[in-house]
Amino acid sequence: MKIKKVGVIGCGLMGHGIAQVAAQGGFDVVVVETAQEFLDRGVARIEKSLAKLAEKAVAKGKQTAAEAEAFVTSTRARIEPTLDKQRVAECDLVIEAIVENLETKQALFAELDAICKPDAILATNTSSFSVAQIASATRRPAHVLGLHFFNPVQLMRLVEVVRTDATDPDLFSAALEFGQACGKAPVSCRDTPGFIVNRLLVPYMVQAIQMYDRGDASKEDIDTAMRFGCGYPMGPFTLTDYVGLDTTLSILEGWVERYPDEPAFSIPESLRRLVAQGKLGRKTGEGYYKWDGDKRV
Repeated sequence: MKIKKVGVIGCGLMGHGIAQVAAQGGFDVVVVETAQEFLDRGVARIEKSLAKLAEKAVAKGKQTAAEAEAFVTSTRARIEPTLDKQRVAECDLVIEAIVENLETKQALFAELDAICKPDAILATNTSSFSVAQIASATRRPAHVLGLHFFNPVQLMRLVEVVRTDATDPDLFSAALEFGQACGKAPVSCRDTPGFIVNRLLVPYMVQAIQMYDRGDASKEDIDTAMRFGCGYPMGPFTLTDYVGLDTTLSILEGWVERYPDEPAFSIPESLRRLVAQGKLGRKTGEGYYKWDGDKRV
């Protein structure tokens, strides 16, 4: 299958980035939102990001000012923002990038199943839910797979391409090629909890929090140890604050419910307590640390 036209449902934090990198990869893109204000905000993010990329390319001597301007203009021209979900009907690939809620995603996939052409690939950007569970809302499970991009999409090189037992191998190969065309390093994996990155990363974060809760070490020392001992760009507590404590808790609650006998999936007490207090990390100004915007205080 040859992918030429891509639909993106959601123009928020992840969706606007997916739409942008797909357009940069040469694909025609339809990006859908539920309200004009959300659509305008997402498009403004895309335009700001493209302008930054162009500015950097000129500053580094990779493009002339005219070439950079042409890049911005041609990329933006390939993106069609709309409030009409029916506009994805002729897309070869439709990527869902909406709220991380299983029922909401399933409802959307049931809609897309009715809207999209029979040979279209339906992909989810979920980071924690089973792709097979999402696919169960459709009559085409062989056409459903995961395309898990990472935030910020424009900068992060990785995309996890996730197959279920039912995913058509040819469509899976087309999805891998799409990831490459978007300038990403696609990795393939089965539909396992958290796929590759989060399956390894979230239990690591949990172990760090439990170590802190037991009083084995301070959060500052744990972060420093992992930065300078393992070469990580940030420690697990800083990372949890970046991800969002509510997001981390939601992922863990889903995993614990579905896999109650898996010892790697457990919920630290301090995580529950902080979320209950509304301390969700960087986005609320306080989590395991206090924050002033992007700066820890």
